[in-house]
Amino acid sequence: MPLHLAPTFRETLADADRSQIGMWVCSGSPVIAEIAAGSGVDWLLIDMEHAANSLESILHQLQAVAPYPVVPVVRVPWNDAVIIKQVLDLGAQNIIVPMVSSADEAAAAVAATRYPPLGIRGVGSALSRSARWNRVDGYLQDAAARVSLTVQIETSAGVEHAAEIAAVDGVDAVFVGPSDLAASLGLLGQQAHPEVLDAVARTFAAVKAVGKAVGVNAFDPAGADAYIAQGADFVAVGADVAMLARSSEALAARFSGPTS
Repeated sequence: MPLHLAPTFRETLADADRSQIGMWVCSGSPVIAEIAAGSGVDWLLIDMEHAANSLESILHQLQAVAPYPVVPVVRVPWNDAVIIKQVLDLGAQNIIVPMVSSADEAAAAVAATRYPPLGIRGVGSALSRSARWNRVDGYLQDAAARVSLTVQIETSAGVEHAAEIAAVDGVDAVFVGPSDLAASLGLLGQQAHPEVLDAVARTFAAVKAVGKAVGVNAFDPAGADAYIAQGADFVAVGADVAMLARSSEALAARFSGPTS
């Protein structure tokens, strides 16, 4: 029986009438991923760059969240064609590639998501979950339409080349990372510094000028609200591990009192 894949992040953003709210899943736990998927957020960022996730754990999380009305987006650890191929073969339709600072780097990420002659992705649809083991009609021919690519700008060089990066055919959205951006600007740990905020605003303007969606990471609610007001199409507003850390600390303080 022919199967159909879920809408991509690109399609979700195009159809949205408000900023799409998401959260990070860094725990590597399918149970936590499923809890987050049923929370009411619009999208999940399942992270391989700064979390202890393997290909197998990514697969289990994608399976866990599949029944829920949420868009899973997998961030690969680096702009590497082999890793991108493997994650796509696991069935990830939406990926984020970190640390993209030039149009050439963006083009390389696009090529990794496309089959020849449009790119360099290895063909293994009969063996992989991406095409549901060849149960998705026309997957090979339509694969580019079934994958959404977001690239992450998080360096000063990326900010300066934001318009060129966003304009690359096959880049669907740009995600701004203020933490690494602050470090790149010599302002480590100062995501709310005026220079960082200005760099984010300039990136927003450059990306939107070429008609692409733009998002940002903002765990501070006031900061997230400000980015939404500036026109962010999608915002990541929290992370499973950070929420557990703060909530467990609050619980301990409530019942045990301050530690000496």
